[in-house]
Amino acid sequence: MEKPMRIFLVGDYKTGTGPANVTKELLSNLPKDTLCLKTNIKLTRLLEIYWKTAIANVLVFSGYSRQNIFGMKWAQFLGKPAYYLMHGCVEHENAINRVPNKDMAKNEREMLKLAKGILAVSPLFSHWLKVHYPEHKDKIFTLTNGIDWNFSKERNVRRKNEEEYRILSIGGGMPRKQIVKICQAIRILTPLFPSKKIILTVLGEKGLDTEEIHTYPFVRDLGVVNKKKVEEELENTNLFIQDSCFETFGLAPIEALLRGCDLLVSRQVGALCILGQTRPEDVIEDDKNEKEIAEKIKIQMERGNHDRLLSSIDKESTSWEARAKELQNFLIGKR
Repeated sequence: MEKPMRIFLVGDYKTGTGPANVTKELLSNLPKDTLCLKTNIKLTRLLEIYWKTAIANVLVFSGYSRQNIFGMKWAQFLGKPAYYLMHGCVEHENAINRVPNKDMAKNEREMLKLAKGILAVSPLFSHWLKVHYPEHKDKIFTLTNGIDWNFSKERNVRRKNEEEYRILSIGGGMPRKQIVKICQAIRILTPLFPSKKIILTVLGEKGLDTEEIHTYPFVRDLGVVNKKKVEEELENTNLFIQDSCFETFGLAPIEALLRGCDLLVSRQVGALCILGQTRPEDVIEDDKNEKEIAEKIKIQMERGNHDRLLSSIDKESTSWEARAKELQNFLIGKR
């Protein structure tokens, strides 16, 4: 009789970042005996990895961290399979954001090499990884992010104001998020709606694009805010735009949809895979074309897509409970 499988899920689940929230949701839906890190202190974290690896049957490292290298090597020494749940590609993202980091790139490549398998958070990202890291293509798989349908409550009351139209984007001044392009698109639109004030709210850390974003008079930059404030802003937003040139999944657009916003996302957003049947006006095909973005914002201003997109999502298959079961079945199949 085969022994029960005990999982050690290694990663941050406390800070509220995208990867941390994914780890938190998986932990909440995996078996009760699933192991995780309890401490934030570096030395005691390493000690936790040391002894918990010994009692686990399989390890899943969620997100980029230098500690993964130690953990994967220790698991390899003990003959325990270790998988890497990959939320993003720091080497590529740092390059796009014009802040390359050789050490981070080296560490990430070492993790990819050590992992028995690599789980990408969307089919789009999985395909991208196989193209850009062909040496690992045979061990790249997909575990698509889920949606917390129980916690997130759809807002049925849609925001309507004849005098203003509110747009929101998250990513601050990070070049990868291309909020500058959204600004350029709104500048094109403004003369077409003389009786309506278009406002762009920007959330997120400062970056190399921040200074240029601040040159547009319709921008309202709130910087980094807490989760409650994000939810409040989304509930007072008409349209959420994600114009990233590289977005492995993108939890923010889904959260925006659940909070009552219409959506406009670039073709590079991995979360498109769960949106069901989208229409041309929902997706930015050329994420660097401000004229296309302006045209599609105009369409959303006129008729919106919230109800149609939300109803197209299969709640059962996209729940975190389903994703956790999918992870378990994957790990069992690889034993």
